[in-house]
Amino acid sequence: MSFSRVTIIGLGLLGGSVGLAVAENLPDCRTSGYDADPDVRQRARERGLVDEVFDSPAKAVADAELVIFCVPVGAMEQAGAQISGALRAGTIVSDVGSSKAAVGEALRRALPQATVIPAHPVAGTERSGPDAGFAHLFRHRWCILTPAAGTDPQAVERLSRFWRALGANIEIMDAAHHDLVLAVTSHIPHLIAYTIVGTASDLEDVTRGEVIKYSAGGFRDFTRIAASDPTMWRDVFLTNREAVLEMLGRFTEDLTALQRAIRNGDGKMLFDLFTRTRDIRRSIVEQGQDDARPDFGRGDHES
Repeated sequence: MSFSRVTIIGLGLLGGSVGLAVAENLPDCRTSGYDADPDVRQRARERGLVDEVFDSPAKAVADAELVIFCVPVGAMEQAGAQISGALRAGTIVSDVGSSKAAVGEALRRALPQATVIPAHPVAGTERSGPDAGFAHLFRHRWCILTPAAGTDPQAVERLSRFWRALGANIEIMDAAHHDLVLAVTSHIPHLIAYTIVGTASDLEDVTRGEVIKYSAGGFRDFTRIAASDPTMWRDVFLTNREAVLEMLGRFTEDLTALQRAIRNGDGKMLFDLFTRTRDIRRSIVEQGQDDARPDFGRGDHES
């Protein structure tokens, strides 16, 4: 059930972390890797993110039993097409993208000979690039697998065991349902962060630098999220547009109700909402998905 050869396409934060986690937790598994950026390939060699870095994606996957795409979701089909002629039939192909329905369709189009099982490790930081990865990124984090109907259950279990070995907890989910859930828990929060930081930037001329100078903790948290990789998040919003727009409409309605409550001096509505949201925060901490410490227990590396 284990993999002896894993190839990672894309050697930034997530790809590098997968390679380092495999080295630490699956010492009998050999890893190969490729990145489109020659400077990233060189840095990956220097850091030892994988056992061997190739200058061609086709050569990197030649003997792979598992290929994991760690590229922006908008580039999945093109990346898949680059290895199509070199990939053995039945090879398990997966990814780490934040939207799943579009990614699964793209990889199945590009690689009809493969067993495609999309995956989303819900882990990361605002950092990117080959120096950002670390072996413990996936520990105690959820990894959501979204296999299509009819996917070989043994292949799904094999990929599940791989991610469990890297420290992740596994959830199997329908791709469309995943995209709706993540639109609420990840994509809309990022969109809000990008918006409020952009608004603050627009106000800098009016406030003469005071938005930056007097940034409180809440705004600093927004800037941390808004520092995430722009290419990755552009592609996430475009590939998951339907779910994002649906949840954004719901959020807009709730924001309008909150605006009305403030205008009307409806303290009860505000208090009830803030009480409910505080309870949600406590539930997240109780389930081990975050830390109750003031810095969220993130330290230098955690997202």
